[in-house]
Amino acid sequence: MKLLVQRALNASVVVNNETVGAISHGQLVFVGIEKGDTENDGQRLADKLLKYRMFSDTDGKMNLNVQQVNGGVLLVSQFTLAAETKKGLRPGFSTAAIPEEAERLFNDFVHKVRAQHDQVETGRFAADMKVSLTNDGPVTFLLE
Repeated sequence: MKLLVQRALNASVVVNNETVGAISHGQLVFVGIEKGDTENDGQRLADKLLKYRMFSDTDGKMNLNVQQVNGGVLLVSQFTLAAETKKGLRPGFSTAAIPEEAERLFNDFVHKVRAQHDQVETGRFAADMKVSLTNDGPVTFLLE
């Protein structure tokens, strides 16, 4: 499981001209599920995501997590994070979990994050989503 986490001033997901998820200050998180990922991976990364110190304190140092700054979390499934990109000029997706398993694990991950944080929004699994954000910094991390 991979999380591409961006510190955002705001972020939103639109599907068929309808906003399905939006946050102001917080984290936009793209979630890639790979073959072999488990609920335990989801729990480990949910804990890490919410505790990850990527927000500035009063001294301008990244010492605060999303909960400490009362930020929102926008979770968006993105199977392309599981792409094989080391060889060639076209991504391969043989390492990505099959859609049914990925959806189950994504929903489980969302549940785990919501159990620990009350400001959680999502995109729509497997939909054609339009994602917008204002990246703050820019600050972006890949959590595995």
